[in-house]
Amino acid sequence: MRHLGDRQGGARTTQALAAAAAGGLLALSAATGAQAQPAQRPAQGTVIDHDVRFQVLTPTLVRMEYAKDGRFEDRPTVNAVQRDFSPPAYTARVENGYRVIRTSGLTLRYRLGSGPFTQDNTEVRLTAGDQLVTGHPQFGESTSTCTFGAVCDTEYGTMSGGAKYTSPGQSTKAYGRGVTAGYEQAGAASAVRVRNVPADGRYTLRLRYSNAKASDGRTTDRTLSVEAGGRRQQVTMKPSGDWEKYQVSEPITVELKHGIDDITVAMRDGDTGKVNIDAFALTRSAEAAFPTPATKGETSNLGGWTRGLDNTPSAPYQLNDGVLSRDGWYLLDDSATALSNGDGQQPTPRRERPESAYQDGYLFGYGHDYKQGLRDLQSLTGPAPLLPRWAFGLWFSRWHAYSAGDYKELLAQFRSHKAPLDALVVDTDYKGSGWWNGWTGWNKDLFPDPDAFMKWAKDNGLPVVLNTHPSIDASDPAFPRAMRTANGQLSKTPCNSGADCYGFDWSDPNQAKAFFDLHKPYDAQGVRLWWNDWCCDASLATGRGITPDTLINQLYAAHTAEATGLRGFAFSRIGASYQRLGGGYPSGPWADHRSTMHFTGDSSPTWETLAFAAGINASEGNIGLPYVSHDIGSFHGEETDKNPELYARWMQLGAFSPIDRIHSGGKASLPWEFGGEAGEAGEKFDRLRGALTPYFYSLARESTRTGLPMARPLYLNYPEQKAAYEHSTQYTLGDDVLVAPVTEPGGKSTLWVPPGTWTDYFTGKTYTGPKSVHVTTPLDEMPVLIRSGGILPQQDYKDYDAKSPMDHVTLTVGSSGHSSFPLYEDAGDGMQYSRGEHATTTIRTAGDTLTVSPQQGTYPDRVTSRSWTLSYVNAERPRSVTVNGKPVKWTYDSAKRTLTVKTAQLPTDQRTLIKTRR
Repeated sequence: MRHLGDRQGGARTTQALAAAAAGGLLALSAATGAQAQPAQRPAQGTVIDHDVRFQVLTPTLVRMEYAKDGRFEDRPTVNAVQRDFSPPAYTARVENGYRVIRTSGLTLRYRLGSGPFTQDNTEVRLTAGDQLVTGHPQFGESTSTCTFGAVCDTEYGTMSGGAKYTSPGQSTKAYGRGVTAGYEQAGAASAVRVRNVPADGRYTLRLRYSNAKASDGRTTDRTLSVEAGGRRQQVTMKPSGDWEKYQVSEPITVELKHGIDDITVAMRDGDTGKVNIDAFALTRSAEAAFPTPATKGETSNLGGWTRGLDNTPSAPYQLNDGVLSRDGWYLLDDSATALSNGDGQQPTPRRERPESAYQDGYLFGYGHDYKQGLRDLQSLTGPAPLLPRWAFGLWFSRWHAYSAGDYKELLAQFRSHKAPLDALVVDTDYKGSGWWNGWTGWNKDLFPDPDAFMKWAKDNGLPVVLNTHPSIDASDPAFPRAMRTANGQLSKTPCNSGADCYGFDWSDPNQAKAFFDLHKPYDAQGVRLWWNDWCCDASLATGRGITPDTLINQLYAAHTAEATGLRGFAFSRIGASYQRLGGGYPSGPWADHRSTMHFTGDSSPTWETLAFAAGINASEGNIGLPYVSHDIGSFHGEETDKNPELYARWMQLGAFSPIDRIHSGGKASLPWEFGGEAGEAGEKFDRLRGALTPYFYSLARESTRTGLPMARPLYLNYPEQKAAYEHSTQYTLGDDVLVAPVTEPGGKSTLWVPPGTWTDYFTGKTYTGPKSVHVTTPLDEMPVLIRSGGILPQQDYKDYDAKSPMDHVTLTVGSSGHSSFPLYEDAGDGMQYSRGEHATTTIRTAGDTLTVSPQQGTYPDRVTSRSWTLSYVNAERPRSVTVNGKPVKWTYDSAKRTLTVKTAQLPTDQRTLIKTRR
């Protein structure tokens, strides 16, 4: 037995242990031909018991590894890029046959000699709030796409034998993204792993389906089989009358194991098939109703992510897990994740070992210190990149066949309406050799001189983003070269361009090269970013151990950085693939934050989708991802066109989202196209977004440094407040600005006010929490509250953010509190910031005093002097105001209780002290 037990804290890895581990890794590398990154040294804080290894990384993060053959892994994986932590104080002892590891945050117990980690031999104990929690970590949940008690969409399962996902369309009444079809022959099946089964026992299962006139011309009872617990049962489904009418089957009883178990819905010998399956649900009894998509099921997880909002009128629905749970712990299963060769490089699959022979996971035990859980996640999986500053301004996009002249006219409209524009997204119609997936030149009818168009965009401060659909038609002049580069391996695949379409396997380096070579002529013309719209083409990534979205996103980020010499990132969906929309890949979404700004897909024009999108802004921080980009206005804008109120509320959400990207497939997408009150509201919030760019950029920098998201769910700061878990559409931007998007018609909403004093940014009304209040908000406002002491910086209007230096800043300040805010600045793009070329101005409030600290750091062309306007909300009329000890003029609005103070130009490398005296 090898272990370093019964000692206190500190360094625990001996040279012999390190040598033994390295020797095993060298042998493994030679056996597989792996070219992965060199092994990191085994982390200090290592405890080995025969075939089990623990590594204490922080007081709230422990690696758990089981290797039946004793061969542990020290090389970084696609997810776990950093394990070389400085270990905390801890103890490791053997007590009554258990290995017991204690830190200041948790106690971990494992029964020695009992083989792989299971719910029976492993437990974690910790405190979550005022509750003592005992948890039983279970490996295998990473491949689950649903939880017990919730809707389990079969289209998210692993399909085989001809079973396939089908989308009935945006107006469908199906749950999730669509249905599972293709039950036409024996062997067609969808297998779904269910997590959080309460205990070993018998449960009720029902299918939700549609059954109408089928390919055999008949409308009749149909049958499929459900397989669970080693038993097959046939289920009869009566006609529903229409393929878009769904109903629920009679219940059957299934035997399930505690924790996780697998359900397969299949066509077997003796089944008739020819039916569409929407979902199934597991409940404790036959009396329980079939859940709705919003039903959370039996889980304490606080939710994380979804690949996209594409065609999902049934929103909200259950999100995939994030790292945070009300129980205060989470197991990130990394067992099957490939070994990393660096982001943007093809990873090396691990040596194949069955689940019973190898496990590798990270036990997070943060209690209710959720921020610590997110810091641990970043420390393990790496930071998000800092996007260029322009990305936090206003984007414009629309699926419409605009010409170069049309875009010039659009820009003139933005300028005349004093609406900023920081990024221009050109959708699919620009393509010269096919509107969907053409790769040869530009559509000459729309862009007769592409180089002139690109120069015009650059001269007007507009980064150009081009749409791609990842496939190629055989008729494209670029196809022969792409096929040669791919060594003839491109495969024919379904796509929207026609029958002679080919896809790419991005796990094949030659096919990946062929794909990105197609981008290079456009790169040479100055394209800044690519929008990979992997919605509808069956390209794929077959490599083991990396989620397909993760691989292509990393490749895009690396390509963009190389092509532009600037900050590279991907603009696309995350966490899954076109083939498996719900995820369920063993490696999960845990690396996507390092490469991707999440495009959430083709949103539906409903109030429910608006509310769901607001919640996703904050929840995706639970997988470490700070950058969420919705189709603001909703892609399916044909309905938003008819509902100006809904449109205005979308514009408001965009202004206070991490990324504000207007996009629609409807007739109108810009505020002045709507006109009226909704149009005026839209313009107001578009201008406000431009003003808030320095605030969002500073939050982004903080996120890259700390792992805390820009948009933060309420429970992150108020974990012991029950209401903080009940208002999923509200979040804070940073810690001091509360955002409560209006997500119901009529402007009515229930606003939860956290503890403390908060003042409405628009009205000046002050609330003291914790409490819930019912508010009705006019169309040109939304509830945005500033905490007492909070600081919200804004800049003056610019046509685009980089047009002029930020030599004047307005600060909205919550009076009489204590807080601080780091105002971050750099060149705005390029990698110089990572080499130390940046500056931070820390602004602090303490009662009646506001301090602007000397700017720390430098970069070329930084502002050396700056004037300030301070707008104190919830302020009392002062007797005097001084700036650096000298009296200054001020104004006071008694109706809104707002004090305004303006300074002269002041050196940024010197402290500025503003005091108000009452």
